[in-house]
Amino acid sequence: MKTIDWYIIRKFLGTFFLSIVLTMSIAIVFDLTEKLDNFYENQVPLREIVVDYYFNFIPYFLDMFSQLFIFISVIFFTSKMATNSEVIAIFAAGVSYERFLRPYLITATFLFAVSFALGGWVIPHSSRQMLAFTDKYIERFTRENARNVQMVVGEGTVLYIESFQIRTKLGYRASLEHFEGKTLSERITADRIRHIDGYNWRLENFTKRNFNGMRESLVQGQVLDTTIMILPEEMFITAEQAQQMTNPELYDYIQKQRERGAGNVKAFETEWYTRFAGPLGAFIMTLLGVTLSSKKVRGGMGKNLGIGVTLTAAYILFSTVSTTFSVSGVMSPFMSVWLPNFIFLIIAFVLYLRVRR
Repeated sequence: MKTIDWYIIRKFLGTFFLSIVLTMSIAIVFDLTEKLDNFYENQVPLREIVVDYYFNFIPYFLDMFSQLFIFISVIFFTSKMATNSEVIAIFAAGVSYERFLRPYLITATFLFAVSFALGGWVIPHSSRQMLAFTDKYIERFTRENARNVQMVVGEGTVLYIESFQIRTKLGYRASLEHFEGKTLSERITADRIRHIDGYNWRLENFTKRNFNGMRESLVQGQVLDTTIMILPEEMFITAEQAQQMTNPELYDYIQKQRERGAGNVKAFETEWYTRFAGPLGAFIMTLLGVTLSSKKVRGGMGKNLGIGVTLTAAYILFSTVSTTFSVSGVMSPFMSVWLPNFIFLIIAFVLYLRVRR
């Protein structure tokens, strides 16, 4: 690490954090203006507003726009260095372009680690707290009742419950179907289904049908205790809650759903791959920013900033749109998440080769 390395790292991090502070300040002012009436009407304590809401508000938006901040920061201070002929002086001293990139990549590695930790552990925890605050004081959205629940709870086993109450752990009009391949082998219907503990459930006023070719056997009874591999809380998990799971929780949930044979995990798989592809965008945005702004051009910093904002907007838009491909089944979750990174990495590499020459 030479003096020039520390000089570039300080400029990179200084510009990055300054842009974050300015942007977050504006975002907080707008959000506070929008929600001020709710805070006043519900007599929300100041400590809860600051600690429970805005302390958790900042990491979420920081991670969401980190690639934009990185790109703009690199474009800004590198263009300024090029305009002041500092970059020319560095190359005139015999520094190669690869050596010039070293402090940029070191800083990008640090920002990658921060973004990965935020997305995998900090933001899921802060999202739960922020949503709990929103549910309590601003807008009630948590559910105590689930309707028309249909889930794969095991290999070839499908559970359906017309309505379920999480508070009483009691459901109404349930059916449990077992398939051998594509053939229905057993079907149990019950007027009520009650959660006992763990994976133990009780079917009340049930009818059990077994199918063997053209033959059918029928059993009816009042109570049938059985094991169903599902917990009541899992009936209330939606795709939006993937962001509230830490990396270990998200991985365990995906594995559990795959073992059950469930096919409704694409949204969770997309979130899982995003938590790796998103932070790695720090390297792509850094390389793009350096290759675009390290050469002194006519138009100065304004031209480079314009190109930078356009490319960053295209990257964010492409990343957002491509994730919908996995939900619709056009692409696998892996390809839909990583495709923008692959394309912009190629663009960055082509620019790198051109500037290096």
